[in-house]
Amino acid sequence: MTDFHQLYTRYARDVHRFAVYLSGSPSLAEDITSETFLRAWSSAQPIREATVKAYLFTIARNVYLHELRQRSRQAGLEESQLSTPPAQHQRAEQRDALDIVLQALRRLPETDRAALLMRSQYGFSYEQIAQALRVSLSAAKVKVHRARLRLAAMVPREVVP
Repeated sequence: MTDFHQLYTRYARDVHRFAVYLSGSPSLAEDITSETFLRAWSSAQPIREATVKAYLFTIARNVYLHELRQRSRQAGLEESQLSTPPAQHQRAEQRDALDIVLQALRRLPETDRAALLMRSQYGFSYEQIAQALRVSLSAAKVKVHRARLRLAAMVPREVVP
């Protein structure tokens, strides 16, 4: 892909969404997304059209892991959540259900969470997942399967029927 603007326009949303799912933080996801595209732009290697999305997700995951390592070295204050104005009953229930699923998702091991998101949210093939996570094809399949089972066990049936 030769035009960087076109690359960003086409994939920025997906990379950002992936980063939100990994980190659980929209503001951190913005930083991860920016850093991902900065690294892709400054890469000496040309980006292959067939694997561009997997390549960007690999960069995003590596940026996220780097951020985790940096944060583990720093003692920070707890982030406080801002109160939100009351919403309609149905919207509140949906938000609660989403929060439960996202919390369960964040309890999965990082590689399992990344594999599951790549497969279910973005439709990556198992080969692309294996390449992005640097594991064997069979390990990628096992990670996705086990992550699905763990997530299903953590989320009550009444939350997600």
